Amino acid sequence: MYLVGAALGALIFGYLTDRFGRKRLFLITLGMYIALTIATAFSWNFASFAIFRFLTGFGLGGEYAAINSAIDELIPARHRGAADLAINGTWWLGTILGSLGTLVLLDPRLVDPRLGWRLAFGLGALLALGVLFVRTNVPESPRWLATHGRMGEADAVLDDIEDRVRRATNAVLPAPENRTIAIDPAHRATLGSIARAMVTTYRSRALVALALMATQAFIYNAFTFTQGLVLGTFFHVPDSAIPAYYLAFAAGNLAGPLILGRLFDSIGRKPMIAGTYILSGTLLGGTGWLFAAGRLDALTITACWTVVFFFASAGASAAYLTASEVFPLEARALAIAIVYAVGTLAGGAIAPAFFGALIATNDPLRVAWGYAFTAALMIAGGTIEARFGVRAERRNLEDIAPPLSAAAP
Repeated sequence: MYLVGAALGALIFGYLTDRFGRKRLFLITLGMYIALTIATAFSWNFASFAIFRFLTGFGLGGEYAAINSAIDELIPARHRGAADLAINGTWWLGTILGSLGTLVLLDPRLVDPRLGWRLAFGLGALLALGVLFVRTNVPESPRWLATHGRMGEADAVLDDIEDRVRRATNAVLPAPENRTIAIDPAHRATLGSIARAMVTTYRSRALVALALMATQAFIYNAFTFTQGLVLGTFFHVPDSAIPAYYLAFAAGNLAGPLILGRLFDSIGRKPMIAGTYILSGTLLGGTGWLFAAGRLDALTITACWTVVFFFASAGASAAYLTASEVFPLEARALAIAIVYAVGTLAGGAIAPAFFGALIATNDPLRVAWGYAFTAALMIAGGTIEARFGVRAERRNLEDIAPPLSAAAP
């Protein structure tokens, strides 16, 4: 329910983000996430819980489109890859905080089980409320403002950013490049023009983005939602101890984008995305073989997962980067939303049920075959990137994909 809600929310809020602006929508979507997370804490039966999780996902799906659009349109080209990976990767910092919190809140010796899970959701909403206040200081994208005829506001945003940099560094900023692009302020992108751009002009890019998003959605939702089942079913780890294992798993996911992020700007997008996908898939295949052979215990399989997702996390974060930087400005948020929604529904939504069914057989070999299938998907995604990916590192967004509103020369 959560994943289906996220996919639908991404599509609706992705369109609204391109229509009404990045900042407005990432405040609205986060506000919706906070309200529905609080509502989840007060669920009175499973039906209400499922509905609130669906609506929470609906708000969070819009986050992906709004935030990644804002990141790419505000970050200098030479740092865009590292910044995008760091911001997307710090989702796992929240996972670490959540794991630490649930070690206490879900321990029946410390907190009544009827209350602990409700407090866990309340804590998540409280943390998000703090983020909401921080976000009010993030400016609107000057690129979005310019294409909507609001040049004065765009100039004001840029002047403010430059003033902040001067005060922080006491440096004289270099003169801007003598490059211009003519924008038709009367142009308004429509769903039809955006669809044509993705299906015709940028068809191969759309297929690459879909492949990357679907494969990373499958591996992430398969493991995030069923890791506890594997630990409990095959290694008899008690429920109250499972958050401790998530800590190591989350640490590997956090470290990958932070450590490898700069390489996506220096070595480049294609070799790094392809490399992280193929390497994580290969390592996962090896993990499955060791698991089927009975050579792993709860600690060693968690160590294997941590190494696999050190690389997979960097690649998965770069999937959002790819979707957000290779399409025209007017289609950016909706393009992210489309590839996220399709990828999540095609890969992510079925992965938990698929792996849950394999785990329910209590047969390590069947679970290992699931690992092998997931590994093959990741390797296929990396191969597609290596063949058809775009070298977008250190390039201005308008050079990668001119705005749809760019006036003819």
